[in-house]
Amino acid sequence: MRAKMLPLVALSAALAPAAPLATERLGAAAQAFKEVMGTPDKAIPQGLINKAQCFVIVPSLKEGAFVVGGKYGKGFATCRKADGVGWSAPAAIRIEGGSFGFQIGGQENDVFMLIMNKRGMDRLLSTKFTLGADAQATAGPVGRSTQAETDAALTAEILTWSRTRGLFGGIALTGATLRPDADWDKEMYGKDLTNREIVTGNVAPPPAAAALLSELNKYSSRK
Repeated sequence: MRAKMLPLVALSAALAPAAPLATERLGAAAQAFKEVMGTPDKAIPQGLINKAQCFVIVPSLKEGAFVVGGKYGKGFATCRKADGVGWSAPAAIRIEGGSFGFQIGGQENDVFMLIMNKRGMDRLLSTKFTLGADAQATAGPVGRSTQAETDAALTAEILTWSRTRGLFGGIALTGATLRPDADWDKEMYGKDLTNREIVTGNVAPPPAAAALLSELNKYSSRK
């Protein structure tokens, strides 16, 4: 009986979809950001990106019953370089759980977060933190310069947005836990590095990150 089951197990493994590689998801993150910023009147305000300390992009965050809260995704965080010019090599993060205050249907969301200050950056680079408990996350404004943008830049620690089926808007994302993804970090850099070492050290980004960093620098390099 056991011998008969082995071919079935092998067949199931062969038919199972392969886990997406970090390098592939870097391209997806770059494309998601490019598409969002392609319509300035409905994009993340560029003034907020200019003021942000770090940026988090989670392409295709999925909804499902296999995780508490029904949400799970992997993405990337990048922070300002020490000299303030350009963005660091990306560090891998994963997000689990959470509820969306802005929900427009569909099974996948591209999630974007701006970390606006040093305290938020320290939370991002910790072992894990939960939005709404360890750090306050606020739905981000959309479009060109507005009073809402000014207020958000002055008071917010973390601003969040979501895109579902091409529709984009700010979300109140609470209860989601973010933590480093050591497996993807090792895949990208070939050795064990913490997220803090990646974004604050002089770590060269992988070639697959070129498109993402180019898009970020296009909209905010602080030159």
